Amino acid sequence: MLSQLGFFVNIAFSFIAWWIVTARYIWPQLRLRQRAEALQPLLILHSFRFIGLAFLVPGVVSPDLPSSFAHSAAYGDIIAAILALLSLLLLPRRAGVLIAWIFNLWGSADLLNTFYQANHVGLQPGQLGATYFIPTLVVPLLLVTHALAFRMLLQHQNDSVVRESHPA
Repeated sequence: MLSQLGFFVNIAFSFIAWWIVTARYIWPQLRLRQRAEALQPLLILHSFRFIGLAFLVPGVVSPDLPSSFAHSAAYGDIIAAILALLSLLLLPRRAGVLIAWIFNLWGSADLLNTFYQANHVGLQPGQLGATYFIPTLVVPLLLVTHALAFRMLLQHQNDSVVRESHPA
């Protein structure tokens, strides 16, 4: 029970820390860029989601890690990484924006599904082995950047993500 509490506290603090980093350093840099340019750093970050394949590596995770969780997390992540890279290749064209939407919807749903699957199978933090840092450090960052990507995708192609306000 104590390990579960520590696990959730790690995730909560990670969300808080990543929101602060995003609000102070990432968003101010991206908000004045055009949509395609602003999406690129986020897509590059998500191209590293291949790291989720570590859930399938014996010795990295406990042999007790439920295979349904491991497969769902690993394959969902690699699909998200492929979609992020494909979008990067196609931006700023319309197809790139479409793939960015598909990536962002898939990637967000995949991460939320992974949390659901972990709860559903009764995942214990120790079963994650060396991959413990993925849900406690990486996933909160990925979810925060998915939120940013949704905000950017809702903007018109040629507008900056947030227009600068000039005093009259």
